[in-house]
Amino acid sequence: MRHCLTLDLRDDPASIAAYDRYHRAVWPEVLDHLRLSGIHDMTIWRRGNRLTMLIETAPSFDLAQLVVTASSHPRVKEWEQLMATFQQPLADAQGAGLWQPMDEVFNLHAQSAGENGE
Repeated sequence: MRHCLTLDLRDDPASIAAYDRYHRAVWPEVLDHLRLSGIHDMTIWRRGNRLTMLIETAPSFDLAQLVVTASSHPRVKEWEQLMATFQQPLADAQGAGLWQPMDEVFNLHAQSAGENGE
């Protein structure tokens, strides 16, 4: 399965640079936690202060459960708290999380296979 989420960084060049720097060397405990949670691949893209995260997961992956287990792992929780210092919610954010799910509006593979619902 694929998931796409978005959020904004604080609009401060030093904070953005620090966020990028941290993500060039994500802590091993965080990487292990992501893999053990059913995430096969994850990429984060940035334009200015806007981030987009693409996640490839096992079918059984549960984003809400990932948040729960992250809060019970001291090193992962520390990472999340550190990253939150660079992040800010979107103006239209809903719920408690900073990362907000995006709606898929186009899928080439699905339309090519005739699965577009038309």
